[in-house]
Amino acid sequence: MNTVRIIGGQWRRRVLKFPDSEGLRPTPDRVRETLFNWLGQELNGEICLDLFAGSGALGFEAASRGAGKVVMIEPIPRVLAALHDNARMIDAEATVEIKRGDALQYLASTKHKFDLIFLDPPYNKGWIPRLEPLLAGVAKENTIVYVEAEYELDALGDWRTVRHGKAGEVHFHLMQREAA
Repeated sequence: MNTVRIIGGQWRRRVLKFPDSEGLRPTPDRVRETLFNWLGQELNGEICLDLFAGSGALGFEAASRGAGKVVMIEPIPRVLAALHDNARMIDAEATVEIKRGDALQYLASTKHKFDLIFLDPPYNKGWIPRLEPLLAGVAKENTIVYVEAEYELDALGDWRTVRHGKAGEVHFHLMQREAA
């Protein structure tokens, strides 16, 4: 099993375990630290979607920092099982909802609206253009989108990059809708 630690909030320093899986790359500590500096350290009850949950690093970090609810979507059974184990281990089951599913099907079918959406899809599989038209359907007016990709993004649908960083081969972006 691989590990990643939560870096802030109520579960700070807790270690999450996850199995090897093709395309699974946990968001590094340094990148998560930058992201939560951009967002503010506390999420104050925000409703979050971790669409490609994988290790759970982003979703559990958000829950640890005060998100009201975090929905994690993961299609791979052994990775899904590790997410459930981690939620039980840190006692996050009241805040974190873990669902087995496909990202596109979830976006097309859910009635939930989110304040913050984490997108960290497997690289080189064409996910970003396929997700773009579905994001508005799950977003509130002021939804922030965080995207990790193998290339730099200026925009994603209605959202424009307001902050960008690069760590190794990873480009990470904080995106907001343009003011009307």
